[in-house]
Amino acid sequence: MSRIPVIIDTDPGVDDIVALLFALASPEIEILAIIVSYGNTDIESSYLNVFKTFQAVSRHIEKHSQDAGRFPNLSSTVKPIILARGSDGPLQGELHSAQYFHGRDGLGGIQERHSELDVFPDASHPQIIVSEKSGVDVALNLIDASEHESITYIALGPLTNLAKMTRRNRELVKSKLGRVVCMGGALDVPGNTSPVAEFNFFADPYAVKELLCPHDPTSGFPLDKFFMLPLDITTPHELPFPAYKASVDSAFESAARPSSASDKSPLTHFTSSFLEQTRVIMLQFGKDAMELHDIVAMWFALSNPPRKNTLNFGWKVSKRVFDIERTGELTRGMLVVDRRQDESAYALGANRAEVQAKLEKTAKERGHHPHEDFPVQVQVESATEVNKSDAVGVLCVTDTPGPEALLNMLLERVWGVGR
Repeated sequence: MSRIPVIIDTDPGVDDIVALLFALASPEIEILAIIVSYGNTDIESSYLNVFKTFQAVSRHIEKHSQDAGRFPNLSSTVKPIILARGSDGPLQGELHSAQYFHGRDGLGGIQERHSELDVFPDASHPQIIVSEKSGVDVALNLIDASEHESITYIALGPLTNLAKMTRRNRELVKSKLGRVVCMGGALDVPGNTSPVAEFNFFADPYAVKELLCPHDPTSGFPLDKFFMLPLDITTPHELPFPAYKASVDSAFESAARPSSASDKSPLTHFTSSFLEQTRVIMLQFGKDAMELHDIVAMWFALSNPPRKNTLNFGWKVSKRVFDIERTGELTRGMLVVDRRQDESAYALGANRAEVQAKLEKTAKERGHHPHEDFPVQVQVESATEVNKSDAVGVLCVTDTPGPEALLNMLLERVWGVGR
């Protein structure tokens, strides 16, 4: 099996780290580089969180050598992964972070509760090559040296680095990058940072504007190579904490009862040590689960090689037309959907379940699949064709193989357990 070369652009907070563990445990991909940036926390904390993750997996393998094969991207038989610092702030405007959710260190304050998991600024790891070049330079060099359209760029944080890459050498990015998979935005659902904005797009709406909806379309990013996974599709995918406790760590509770390293594997201790605070915060929102936003984006990337016009079974996309608010007092990062022209948009305020039920009913009466009512989604056989016409619009993922499928895969690959 040919592995998909990927560059991961991330601001390592809680779900980013779970996504990184998922990537390390996925044989479908080859991680060329990890570019860290501001976002969930500051860039230096993001940098150290990558080392904490590699350290936890290595400690686990040292203690449980039979699990070494579960992390093919951390094997000594593959090339070490380049780690580089990317942008430390947005293209324009004030710096915003999500430390209110992820903690000052990006991992729920584990450095206060679990000093045994700390790493130092001069940390090293045999499977990491630290680059002194900027993340933008590292990514451009890798793309330039790659086979034609082979690399997938996975953007799990703000789009600042990608915007700078496109500014620097749009022709290279346009001609040789395979595709971008981006977790970001909120189209027909509320935001998670403000009532109307998802955090990554809120953090740098200027980068989103420049890449996806510029005044001059010829200056933006090639939209036929950009796949967006907004909150609309990522939010229903969850890691329920009761399921984590039942399958992974029977001693798991919350930050009030911190994880103990003595009664579990090093990897489980690491994940429980940051998820315990995440559970506290999510319960304040009335939910005993962590939403798997970045993990869904990673899942899409490893499931769909950058082949032209084809997505694997269960994945569907629809072109969406929107602009982004950059300076609004209350609406920074909001995606403004032109519902006059976008046939795939739900009516403002519509009950999405009711709309979908009506589509299903109408489809049965007409004798075709309900998604034919949307302009880009076609075919439901072994693969889905992606219509990459010249029509304006961003390719947004609208269907996955399902939350249960992701949860089972995540538990099996990262923690080696079934349900």
